[in-house]
Amino acid sequence: MKKHKKHNIHSSGLSKKSKWVIYVYMTITCLISLFPIIWVFLSSLKADPTLEPGFTLPKDISFDGYISVFTEMNVLHYFWNSFKIVTVSATLSIIMISMSAYVIARMDFKGKKIVTAMIYSTMFIPATAMTFPVYNLVNKIGIYNTPFALMFVYTCSGIAMSFFIIRNYFAIIPDSLEEAAEIDGASHSQIFWRIMLPIARPGILTAWILAFMNNWNEYYWSSMLIIDHDQLTVPALLGQFTTSFNTNYNGLFSAIIVIVLPPILLFTFTSKYFIEALGGGAVKG
Repeated sequence: MKKHKKHNIHSSGLSKKSKWVIYVYMTITCLISLFPIIWVFLSSLKADPTLEPGFTLPKDISFDGYISVFTEMNVLHYFWNSFKIVTVSATLSIIMISMSAYVIARMDFKGKKIVTAMIYSTMFIPATAMTFPVYNLVNKIGIYNTPFALMFVYTCSGIAMSFFIIRNYFAIIPDSLEEAAEIDGASHSQIFWRIMLPIARPGILTAWILAFMNNWNEYYWSSMLIIDHDQLTVPALLGQFTTSFNTNYNGLFSAIIVIVLPPILLFTFTSKYFIEALGGGAVKG
């Protein structure tokens, strides 16, 4: 009886060979993913990375780059610029996308497929193709060289991925909950805010975190729409280390490490919501 039970366990699970293949693949993937960050971190500890190039340990550890980033560059000021712009834009974007995703996921109307296709099509439009119309619009509105310019662009960016995540989460919610609320006399807005939104919280929070991280690391628009040095965001700040004559690699590498830490920490503490959201989508599939 025990042998039969043991046989069932092994037959239903993965073989040792399959597990080793998975472990090797995961190890290689982690090394490839972490290699650039480790390389930049080691370079940031070198007094002059150009004299010690490559993936090597520093001969003498130097923290001059980190000290200059927090003292001379006053990086915390630019952190605040990025934080307020990215937080406001991600929140406004997710609120609007949640409303549209709820309508498309739970209601039937003419042109539903066309609207869905138009939203997904924004994923294939490169930022460079929108440079002139966006730049022209921002100037006409009168918000060029202000934080509102980036808030405006970021709020309307990356909507396809956020819409995909939130729509799939709304789609797996049982119809019985919505029908019960309608019987009780609840309106569509009440159903959305009081029932659907709390249930879909993992998917919505996942979309918000992705929007936050994408906008935090965005460089193209942040370097184009804001030229006032005091209003720059942290990605645009990296351009300040390069001049026409030389590049401060020590300060640049130190600033990169400091800048990438917030998204990494944010994902580390909220990874469970990603798992919940992906699990919800898998149930629907």
